[in-house]
Amino acid sequence: MSGGYNRALVEHLFPAVWDSEAAYGIRNPQAPDADMPKASVDKKKGSPLFAHLADIRQGWRKAPLSYVERQALFMHFALDSHDEVIAAFQEVSGRAVRYRLERGVGKVAAWLNGEEYVDGYDSEVTSDAV
Repeated sequence: MSGGYNRALVEHLFPAVWDSEAAYGIRNPQAPDADMPKASVDKKKGSPLFAHLADIRQGWRKAPLSYVERQALFMHFALDSHDEVIAAFQEVSGRAVRYRLERGVGKVAAWLNGEEYVDGYDSEVTSDAV
């Protein structure tokens, strides 16, 4: 794992777990607009996108997620379902769904950083990634 995973980065990468073509739509938030002039590129400091994509897939498989967390994450990030739809499917409140999504994303981020998950987890490290 290339490290430095926070909640926002995990959420940004999650759709690529189920849709390999989603990677084509992922762009670096710090990158200049496409119509801006190009500067020279240091090839030794390339984008970690492919490492992040491999890591997020590994995190999905190996992070200690409960069944209902996995189900909520899948419905939210793969199927693009709204909280109300997930809540109806899981027969819980919308608040329970949001809690399951928050815990699931936090658990994956913690696993990717090699840290133990605690409620409200968010890595202090920010990433220049993607």
